[in-house]
Amino acid sequence: MRTELAVALDQAFAEAEAALQRGDAPGALVWLERAHILGQRLPLRHARSHWLMLRAGWMAGDWREVAGQVPRILAALLFSRLWVPLGNSGRARVSAFRPMPISEELRRLLG
Repeated sequence: MRTELAVALDQAFAEAEAALQRGDAPGALVWLERAHILGQRLPLRHARSHWLMLRAGWMAGDWREVAGQVPRILAALLFSRLWVPLGNSGRARVSAFRPMPISEELRRLLG
């Protein structure tokens, strides 16, 4: 993995986990969407983003988010290297198969 991408991904996870520690589920989810996009081709990091989204959903009492993350964790472990919908935020309210637009910054990091 390119160093700049690794640094950005580590930062996104660190910020998300800090937000979870503060009890800020919405703030954590913003960082987790970023981590998901950056790490979705890396099975363990991809699954980690979904696991932390599940935790954020639990913290927020968002049962749809919690239930939606369980199959995504398994799919991340099994299919990340085969195919992912580029730019997908990873949230339960978005189809797991839907590609989404990516900012120029994220596109450059993924490049």
